[in-house]
Amino acid sequence: MPHDEAMRSLLASFDDPEAAKRYRDGPQRFVPGLAELYRMTAILLAERVPQDARVLVLGAGGGLELRALADARPGWTFVGVDPAAAMLEEAKRLLGPDAARVEFCKGYIDDAPKGPFDAAICLLTLHFLKADERTRTVREIHRRLKPAAPFVAAHSSFPQGRGERALWLSRYAAFAVASGADPEQVEKMRAAVDAHLPVLDPEQDDAVLREAGFGGVSLFYAALTWRGWIAYA
Repeated sequence: MPHDEAMRSLLASFDDPEAAKRYRDGPQRFVPGLAELYRMTAILLAERVPQDARVLVLGAGGGLELRALADARPGWTFVGVDPAAAMLEEAKRLLGPDAARVEFCKGYIDDAPKGPFDAAICLLTLHFLKADERTRTVREIHRRLKPAAPFVAAHSSFPQGRGERALWLSRYAAFAVASGADPEQVEKMRAAVDAHLPVLDPEQDDAVLREAGFGGVSLFYAALTWRGWIAYA
């Protein structure tokens, strides 16, 4: 759970019902290949799980990944965890009748059922957590998985060396503007990310997964400031 006051303030915007309704169009303007990321996630999970798999989705508010996975695999059911009630309501609205396939859970990883789950995903979420809390959260995901179950994580992760952070954040902003986002809002987002997000470099994120107990860690997605990994419990 984020403890930093600035981070709590940033996350509070997700609990605004009007902001939640607008969320659907936001990520695709900031995350290159978002639809393909969801498609790849379904493919990677399907390699190892049964047709009636039960999947843990941490950071499920908004419902975009739930919608994509529900469409891709009609036999899967889900537990969707998110701290923002407004975002969970938006997920239910987006899913429509398929919301019946989801157990919604308001909170953080400690509030999630113990499982064991056939698979888990955490997309566009872990970058909100500092390194120690990120490792603890990923370890708790690991504890909720069956042996050898797949886990997909994807979030903001890019080089943090001297001068590199500013360069990559400028590219993050340029992509959003090129995708049709309002330049003034993009600049606010870039500044907020720079000031408040505890982004790690890809090597550190890889190490977090391994320290939390996962094996077979492989990078499968890289798009400007975003990275995605597949790993196994």
